[in-house]
Amino acid sequence: MREAVGLAAYHAGEWQSAIAELRTYHRMTGLQSHLAVLADCERALGRPERAIDLFRGADREKLDQAVAIELLIVAAGARGDLGQKDAAVAMLQVRELTTDATEPWTARLRYAYADALLAVGRREEAREWFSRASDVDTEGETDAAERLLELDGVVIEGDEEDEGEEIAAGPGTPGAVPASPDADLTGADTDDRDDEVDGDEDDRDEDDRDEDDRDDDGTTEVPAAVRDRVTDDLADDELTDARAGELAEADDATDGERTGSGGDPVGDDESGATGKDVEQR
Repeated sequence: MREAVGLAAYHAGEWQSAIAELRTYHRMTGLQSHLAVLADCERALGRPERAIDLFRGADREKLDQAVAIELLIVAAGARGDLGQKDAAVAMLQVRELTTDATEPWTARLRYAYADALLAVGRREEAREWFSRASDVDTEGETDAAERLLELDGVVIEGDEEDEGEEIAAGPGTPGAVPASPDADLTGADTDDRDDEVDGDEDDRDEDDRDEDDRDDDGTTEVPAAVRDRVTDDLADDELTDARAGELAEADDATDGERTGSGGDPVGDDESGATGKDVEQR
């Protein structure tokens, strides 16, 4: 979410918001995938020194090559903002500039170099590099072809306004960094969020099952196995009570056998003499 908001703010020209959101995104993920965008925002806010500091502080060996090239282009533009135009040209003289392989960033790097050459008055060299940028810009990402015609003095009627707009959007111009979300990371985050949601749904389903097991009065329904066991225990208790009654009747019969004809029990009288002693007297 932070990344999406930050990139949307960048494309809308809300530089400060973009910086805040993308810095938070980098801090949360440990990535540095939008350093060029951050540097470009600093430059757009009139702080070219901070853009250069971001370039200097970046671990370019760990950056994706496309990000590193874009960061270089922004830093060179920041040098130009500070009036250090020759330094900007020197910065862009990297081995990737003259490579035979065509990468997605090749046209943009050559365009930025051509623009830097033009800024220091090296017109013929600038024309050459605008031409080389145009040769590899099959997607029309830059306006290198139009800049080349401009240098040749060719003006196409009705295209003056469009040409101005395209030049303003060329590489090295604030707001021109191609910024897109980290697709792979976004997919991983989505998967993680989906797993979390699935886990929450499972928990809720389990809670719902627990609720279904409760009676309308709020008491928990006793499982059938437990209910049968309790019934057996109660049956055992009833049998024990019946047996207790039988034992009580047996005790009464025993007491009857011990009772004499007068109904008095055979035993000691009040004086403590036995029945034999009374007969003798």
